[in-house]
Amino acid sequence: MFAVILTYIRPLEEVDQALAAHRAFLTQFYADGFGIASGRQVGATGGVIVAHAPSRAALDAELAKDPFKVKGLARYDIYEFEARTVHPALKSIVG
Repeated sequence: MFAVILTYIRPLEEVDQALAAHRAFLTQFYADGFGIASGRQVGATGGVIVAHAPSRAALDAELAKDPFKVKGLARYDIYEFEARTVHPALKSIVG
């Protein structure tokens, strides 16, 4: 399991111009089975993505498609963790 912390490195106006494309990316990210939860940080300084991927390399390959990354709008800090406690509704997703 991964926690991806995005920090905007360009003005919010530029980020917002790419928001529709970023959301389209997330729709596919979820459809492909990577997404667990995501959203903008309170204060609009970045975002958070909780993801499930078979490997860090697989996650990196998917995130490389994100318009925020392609356009250099955000920095991505990725933390891998072992989910020891999981809500029962998510057990089938995160195994």
